[in-house]
Amino acid sequence: MSLLTEDKLHTIEQETKKLENHFSAIIKAESSFTRKLVSFQANKEQPFYRWYKYKEAFSASLVEYLLETYRISEGTIFDPFAGIGTTLFASALSGCNAEGIELLPVGQVIIKNRQYAQFKIKPAEIEVLKRWRELKPWEKNKAPSELNCLKITEGAYPEKTEQAIGKYLAELEREENSVSELLFLALMCILEKISYTRKDGQYLRWDYRSNKTNGRKKFNKGPIQGFNEAICSKLEEMITDIENPRPLSLFAGKKAKCGAIKLHKGSCLSILPELKTNTYDAIITSPPYCNRYDYTRTYALEHALLGISEKELLELRQTMLCCTVENKPKNLAEINSSFLSLQRLFAAQTLINEIVDYLEEQKGLKKLNNTGIPRMVKGYFFEMAMVIHECHRVLKRGGWLFMVNDNVRYAGVDIPVDLILSKMAEDMGYEIANILVLPQDKGNSSQQMGGY
Repeated sequence: MSLLTEDKLHTIEQETKKLENHFSAIIKAESSFTRKLVSFQANKEQPFYRWYKYKEAFSASLVEYLLETYRISEGTIFDPFAGIGTTLFASALSGCNAEGIELLPVGQVIIKNRQYAQFKIKPAEIEVLKRWRELKPWEKNKAPSELNCLKITEGAYPEKTEQAIGKYLAELEREENSVSELLFLALMCILEKISYTRKDGQYLRWDYRSNKTNGRKKFNKGPIQGFNEAICSKLEEMITDIENPRPLSLFAGKKAKCGAIKLHKGSCLSILPELKTNTYDAIITSPPYCNRYDYTRTYALEHALLGISEKELLELRQTMLCCTVENKPKNLAEINSSFLSLQRLFAAQTLINEIVDYLEEQKGLKKLNNTGIPRMVKGYFFEMAMVIHECHRVLKRGGWLFMVNDNVRYAGVDIPVDLILSKMAEDMGYEIANILVLPQDKGNSSQQMGGY
């Protein structure tokens, strides 16, 4: 280790200690928090939430916990990274109105169709879903639709399954639009189960039975479900939840009326500046983590099914919040000229700038496993500064911002995302009430976090 590197690491350690001491009174291990609560796992048994396995979500129970604990019972709750709508639906079911922003088409489609299925579906449309579950009308279709394919999704399904998907897509075109979209949603919800792939953080992992292993270590995802078994099971699940929602909510029975849900489609960096000042009573969100996960690749099967092209997928990747090594710097002045005013605030954040300098040094020494890491880390925190700044503007006075995030580690340096974002928020005028820590020794494996 060079003397320069040792000095850098010592400086980073000192600056981290300063922030830990600064926030020491409000850093708390929250005993009621579990990994299940702050991840999608608690949604697996929840009606409607369980339809689609969205691993980046937190649980509806967490939203309910925050609303109950901080006594938020009315007004509008906002989520600038809406995902598949956990904050939106949990808030609406509590009686609040809910509004969000989502960039990825997979999330947009799920939110739209769940909203219809849960609040607007007609009895006759439920009967159509039952007919499809029982009669399997796609089996008789002799003119299957051709599946849209991306480079990353070629050969994703067994040949028999791909033919069945084509028949199913062709047959659902015969149905009325609203029920056709619900049948399409059911298909989107089973793609991983019937494919050779498994979502695995930064990429799709391919089963050894596919033609995509390329000599890599063989991965066995276990049984691959047949199309009919998977789609009929999903339709049964959807019908059950629509007819018997069995609310597993803190608010079950407390509110007779659900709140309204509104979704903006696009990037929060572009849409947030267009929203009115002093609008929202609380913000509950989980942005992408600074962990190199590329959600355009993770959800490639779904986006291929939605007809997205290679060019459109690349544009989505570059429009996302900077969280992958492939993100190029955005033209911030073009997005919104007011963002440039944050440069002075960002320059004053000693810790993150020391970390970026260290990563640049490691890049020069060829000790990083990807040269894009310094650019990604710097871009992530600067873009998060923009999001936090705009959230401050659109929040009502006295409103709450709750953010679920994760610390990361690169080149031997722990990056305390919670402390850095909290300090930036404080410098913008927020009062930091709590930094609540999950009381478990299980780190983020993709960043080699170990027990951190």
